[in-house]
Amino acid sequence: MSTPPPLASGPDGPDALRPLLDTVLDALATGRRARGGPLPAGGPDAVAARLADTLGDALPDDGDPDALRALVHALAAGAADPADPLCAAHLHCPPLAVATAADLAVSALNPSLDSWDQAPAASALEAAVTRALAHTAGLADALVTTGGTESNQLALLLAREAHGSGLRLVCGAGAHHSLPRAAWLLGLPDPVVVPTPQGILDPAALHRVLTGRTGPLLVAATAGTTDAGLIDPLPEIAGLCAAHGARLHIDAAYGGGLLFSDRHRDKLAGLEAAHTVTLDLHKLGWQPVAAGLLAVARPRELAALHQRADYLNADDDTEAGYPDLLDRSLRTTRRPDILKIAVTLKTLGRSGLGALVDQVCARAREFAALVHTHPGFELYGRPVISTVLFRPAGADDDTVAAVRRGLLEEGRAVLGRARLDGRLWLKATLLNPHTGPDELAQLLELAERTTTG
Repeated sequence: MSTPPPLASGPDGPDALRPLLDTVLDALATGRRARGGPLPAGGPDAVAARLADTLGDALPDDGDPDALRALVHALAAGAADPADPLCAAHLHCPPLAVATAADLAVSALNPSLDSWDQAPAASALEAAVTRALAHTAGLADALVTTGGTESNQLALLLAREAHGSGLRLVCGAGAHHSLPRAAWLLGLPDPVVVPTPQGILDPAALHRVLTGRTGPLLVAATAGTTDAGLIDPLPEIAGLCAAHGARLHIDAAYGGGLLFSDRHRDKLAGLEAAHTVTLDLHKLGWQPVAAGLLAVARPRELAALHQRADYLNADDDTEAGYPDLLDRSLRTTRRPDILKIAVTLKTLGRSGLGALVDQVCARAREFAALVHTHPGFELYGRPVISTVLFRPAGADDDTVAAVRRGLLEEGRAVLGRARLDGRLWLKATLLNPHTGPDELAQLLELAERTTTG
């Protein structure tokens, strides 16, 4: 009988992993060199063809001992690399090395946060770190999620359970798509969508919507819109919610990282007035995916998530002091994503993370200044966080879209797109603290060169 393959943990785990890690690191390096830029050239068909050549039969009769090297190389060669300064389209951060190393420990140990006896230390770590992060936002506790979408869905679920199925969501036209989708998933009435011609919720327009409405209302404000990184006027919105008896949720998946910065945290004034707040540290937190949280002001509302499964949280076990983890998530099996977050917070501290936030915000202002002084481009507005919208001067929307796709096809740069004020804009989302002035100038030069053909 053949010997089973080695395991990642246990007494022989570290020795088994060491040569495999060397293989992975070498394949990452050769894959990056083969790519040669921020993303692979050739577009979707060319990338798929190259991957298919490497993959071959996805489930062969006999295994290939070179599969780890070959597939990691192929993935790296075909990646959009957020660590490349010219990869600046999305809220897709380059993860910190220390966070990625911590994530390896999670994969090796494979704890599962659905019962204490599967994750003794991890459950205690999660409880401590989530409370600390919630307190940073001015709230009481927090749950770990897979990101902003799950956090927003969970916020609406808690609101529905607290106020009934007649709860109505009120949000701006620029709110994240996960909010109206969550209302649909939960069987809530169609949301009331407030027009946001300037990209943010206007308190006067919100006041008109709230005035005279009956029934429970949940207002969802945004601290860092996906399109432009704009922040709704949170103190005014919180005041209106208090005056009209409406519940307040703030989606700070993007902007929540400003809490670490002494220079920028005042932009989140009013966050502490929310009933729930979405945070997402795989954006302005430099974590590997996934690293979301939902902070809550009233931990007692989490009782709505409670479930009983005798094999996981029997009454006599919980009475004996063993933690019940099923009211900490809608998921059952959960990896302890809190470890990489905890390691990052402990390694860098608030000041270290704040310095990274300050750096990317400063790069955004520098890039906006380059655009503003360039006669060939139009700037949407001064960046609020680290997103800059711009477009070739005098170009129509088809040209703007073609510029972006041209850069993608050639593998030269990754820019996003956003539609505001009825026009299409190129979007640079700057999340790489290592980006410097030369790379910013190169990004604009590439966009100009592609525009002129």
